[in-house]
Amino acid sequence: MKRWGWVSTGVALALTLVVLAVLGARDPGPTTDAGDLAAPLPMAPRPTGGTSAAAPPTVPVPATPPSWMRRMQPGEKPPQFVLFSFDGAASKPHWDRIMPLAAGVGAHVTGLLSGVYLVPDDDAATYTGPGHQPGYSSIGFGGSRADVELRIGYLNDAIAAGHEIGTHYNGHYCTGDEPNVGSWDTAQWNDELDRFFAIVEQARQRGFALDPANVRGGRTPCLEGDWDQAFPAMRGHGLVYDTSHVSLGVVWPYVRDGVWEFPMPEVRVPALGKQVVMMDYNLWFALNGAKEEPHRAADFTRIVLDTYRSVYQGAFNGNRAPIVIGNHFNEWAGGAFSGAVEGFLGEVCAKPETVCATYTEVVQWMQLQDPVVLDHLRRIPAAVN
Repeated sequence: MKRWGWVSTGVALALTLVVLAVLGARDPGPTTDAGDLAAPLPMAPRPTGGTSAAAPPTVPVPATPPSWMRRMQPGEKPPQFVLFSFDGAASKPHWDRIMPLAAGVGAHVTGLLSGVYLVPDDDAATYTGPGHQPGYSSIGFGGSRADVELRIGYLNDAIAAGHEIGTHYNGHYCTGDEPNVGSWDTAQWNDELDRFFAIVEQARQRGFALDPANVRGGRTPCLEGDWDQAFPAMRGHGLVYDTSHVSLGVVWPYVRDGVWEFPMPEVRVPALGKQVVMMDYNLWFALNGAKEEPHRAADFTRIVLDTYRSVYQGAFNGNRAPIVIGNHFNEWAGGAFSGAVEGFLGEVCAKPETVCATYTEVVQWMQLQDPVVLDHLRRIPAAVN
């Protein structure tokens, strides 16, 4: 079963990279909605793994932690964590839907912000991606100055509500837009992160409430990267976690090169009978080759919701490993994937023994546990649906 799962991942990777080669250099540009941006470019599955003996980084626990953030008692099962994360994280209409949903069920989510969305188009030349010309980004920039000011305001609202802002880096250079992030060395990753934090600092001067010290992790564009080169830069910039790897099934986070890795699971889509990385674009590609067929939105939403539910049951009744749900703020296929993730958030986060948390909150919870207990949890077989 596992062997065939990885074969299907390889096939999906090859097909998806063809799509990326075509789309990689396209600048989607902003939409006509001043508060929204076109979705970032697609993501390709990257089956990876590996651990290291490096000591995990630590994050201060909140002064008034939630009731579930405590050391487990002997024999107690961990909460079933569900981590909703959104690449790009710059869409006001999507934040406007997510935040009241999350507030109603006590959930926190993570927005992985593309730094260029804080750079007005008029200032594009102030950003130079590693190996690229000044003023060029695969996903464009932030629109007008008024657009960026509006964006700072609603991102501040998200931060005030307890949601986390991490990094999706800046220029989103995937395979086909060379030099892509998969070929960068540590110096280039350092440069990209330096520029991300410089952009954040410039936005702070305009009222952005994000403390750079609270940017604790992120996801690389298209899940690409030479990890031996990328991880030293992450660690050197104080990042505590990464969520760019892929696992077969749902597994517990592990430490690689001094950084917590939260892999996205490759899971079975019951309606298709095939293994797919549980990311909205990958699901879309598996459903119909990522073609815009908005009339199929209801069917796609149902299929993805059924997949989420079956993955949840597999983890809840299995190893209780945190479920990473990767998404973009998008309206692909008539909003099918946004509808699925929003519907699942409102449903699953209200379940008993279930906590919808940020990556940082799960790291804080893990720090409170007996290391022997965490090691035992990691040895439980991956949860499969």
